[in-house]
Amino acid sequence: MRLNDEEKAMLAGEAGSPRRWAIAHQLAVGHFFDAEDLVPVSQAHIMGDTESLGEAGIAFLEGLAAAPRDQRRVRIPTITDPRGLDFSSYARLKQTDAMAALEKRTSDALEALGVLMTNTCINYQTVFPPVLGEHLAMGDTGVVIYSNSVMGARSNFEGGPSAVAAALTGRTPRYGYHLDSGRRGTKRIVVRDRPRDWSEWGALGGIVGSIAGSYWEVPVLEGIDGAPTSDELKHFGAALASFGSVALFHMEGVTPECRKAHEVFDGPPPVPAIVTRADLDAFRARYAAPGEKVDVVVFAAPQLSLFELEEIAALVGGRRVHRDTALLIATSPENKAAADRMGLTARIEASGALLLSGVCFYQSYAREIAEANGWKRLMSNSAKLVNIIGGYGYLPSLGTTEQCIDAAVAGRM
Repeated sequence: MRLNDEEKAMLAGEAGSPRRWAIAHQLAVGHFFDAEDLVPVSQAHIMGDTESLGEAGIAFLEGLAAAPRDQRRVRIPTITDPRGLDFSSYARLKQTDAMAALEKRTSDALEALGVLMTNTCINYQTVFPPVLGEHLAMGDTGVVIYSNSVMGARSNFEGGPSAVAAALTGRTPRYGYHLDSGRRGTKRIVVRDRPRDWSEWGALGGIVGSIAGSYWEVPVLEGIDGAPTSDELKHFGAALASFGSVALFHMEGVTPECRKAHEVFDGPPPVPAIVTRADLDAFRARYAAPGEKVDVVVFAAPQLSLFELEEIAALVGGRRVHRDTALLIATSPENKAAADRMGLTARIEASGALLLSGVCFYQSYAREIAEANGWKRLMSNSAKLVNIIGGYGYLPSLGTTEQCIDAAVAGRM
């Protein structure tokens, strides 16, 4: 890989040991992916929940944070993905003080590095939206696919160490979605029936992700009549990344790099896969469990926008969550503060629900809190969460926002 003089100085340790480690790590990643050089990036986004980090990962971050200040401070704006627990409410979920202690150590180490503790997977809706052509080093898969596709920015999926390395060097290996060649369409999808709600946009993402089936595939969608909303694209992209490991999609007439579908293919467009109303219904039916007792209803993955919170507040107004069911809602710290100010939090929590700040359910020791609370059957409007959460021992069901609230109140599907 080609290095400029500044990068060679970092590798030689002239900028301190944290940056020497960081650029050595990036060289290893770059060699693996045949990168020719490093590309400057303007933002980094770190996935570093304590469940994933464990004691060893936290100790590693603390080692970086122990370096002199001028050697350890990040070089570019750096933000965080959702955390493992909300300090204001973790005891209500039966998370432990030991979990909280790990979270405190992690936050302290990241803050010492100069990381902004945004604690969100919807930074593009709340904090620092990317722009067309901007090179990034983003961690969360939902953040990457939204930034790449909807905003036209450029990022690969960055593992936690790689995102920290990018924060310390201001660079990342130039491969994959940083290259023009990596952003060309490879799969063609024709959508016959427009999704009607957030859960169906997630279902469409799950279907397209299963068709794509690879990080290196770039699906191109045709047939979406009119621009989807930010929340619709959020649910679609998050599920697409979850079911297919996809980091970029194009949507004809919607996403900035795809005015016409044929323009994003090299050569003639391939024969399309067709997605119909029957396919959306069949996807939803895979997760149906009519009449089943519901232990926990979760709105998360991705965190909720203010508009989603407003809809939930309207649906729970004057109603009570069933005594044997938990209703959990996760949003960003910025949206939580706004919800407090606007009275949405009070309206939601008057029902017995819990509005969580800066966390995401599957990153919050989901298996442990299921065992502690006796939860098994989970319902959500997030296709991404439904796809992931079975691995934590839950029986997941997918429904519309209204169906989820009705189930929380009734205690049954």
